[in-house]
Amino acid sequence: MVKRLCILGATGSIGLSTLDVVSRHPEKYEVVALTCHHRVEELFQLCLRHRPRYAVVGEERSIPGLQGRLREAGLPTEVVAGTQALVDVATLPEVDYVMAAIVGAAGLLPTLAAAREGKRILLANKEALVISGPIFMDAVRHSGADLLPIDSEHNAIFQCMPAGYHAGKDPAAVRKILLTASGGPFLNTPLEHLPKVTPEEAVAHPKWDMGKKISVDSATMMNKGLEVIEASLLFAVPPERIQVVIHPQSVIHSLVDYEDGSVLAELGNPDMRIPIAYGLAWPERIESGVEPLDLFEIARLDFQPPDLARFPCLRLAFEAAQAGGTAPALLNAANEVAVAAFLEGRIPYTGIAEVIGDTLDRLSPTAADDLDSVLAADAEARRFAESQIP
Repeated sequence: MVKRLCILGATGSIGLSTLDVVSRHPEKYEVVALTCHHRVEELFQLCLRHRPRYAVVGEERSIPGLQGRLREAGLPTEVVAGTQALVDVATLPEVDYVMAAIVGAAGLLPTLAAAREGKRILLANKEALVISGPIFMDAVRHSGADLLPIDSEHNAIFQCMPAGYHAGKDPAAVRKILLTASGGPFLNTPLEHLPKVTPEEAVAHPKWDMGKKISVDSATMMNKGLEVIEASLLFAVPPERIQVVIHPQSVIHSLVDYEDGSVLAELGNPDMRIPIAYGLAWPERIESGVEPLDLFEIARLDFQPPDLARFPCLRLAFEAAQAGGTAPALLNAANEVAVAAFLEGRIPYTGIAEVIGDTLDRLSPTAADDLDSVLAADAEARRFAESQIP
């Protein structure tokens, strides 16, 4: 039976990798909707190739030009714009699977709406879960949605969980989750050089080709901190049962430590098509286009604990995870503001953690009882963080 997809964030690296996997299995998957924010030309090319029924852009002013070009190409694709349009396509009755790959808080509303409609969510947008926390997981439980994590680490953990495991359930036999991290581009950079790091250096990840914001998060290890919060929610374990392990080769994507002493790990080449293919086909497996892992070529695997003096954002994320409530939303919002300011040259690299720390010190978290509370905390943190930036 053909499964129909909506890809939120189609022009990003995850969206493009998803389309690559889908194109290998035309008998299994059909693209119904593709979305982007600013990359309208890239979206046009994807529409030509995959012929979706809907294309969503970020701004109304982009509609006429894209719609006209699609009509000239003989495509009936309907072009719409804005947040409500994202929600609309993510909840279409004919959509079975939603790839949630919009970066940052912008992906929250459509992803949460899809969860409430009981879709299969392929979750590559960790911020949606970090921000809304229990609200999101409650929506998954109440609707019966399938939640498949696409981050390579969380996908690896999911694969190592007991047979028949569903996200959000307490894996009673699991003693600890070991969340691996590459260490990013500054793993061995002298600490005194970090204040001088440029945006160009920060986005040059040694393993992954990602967008600028995610690349900076990887450099600061805020990305891993957000993943700690996400893992705590996805797998119903407290933060103290999650350990971050730096593994520069990025071959072991994460591990699960069981009470009987067994430690299960998922290995593979660092290619996002592996977790995407697993999310699309679960509980089965399909060909992803990724080359087989050659252990003899890798030869060695290294591990070390993270240095929290080098990666203060990781410490801040653990503190937010333990505080709970709206603390993760405050953390994420402050980080988004600080990273944007760094990329614009308004603050130094080390200023990212300073802005986040100041925000968490000044603003008190509240209970995350409803979406309004979460969005209010997000907005308050953004205002305060921005006030701390020259």
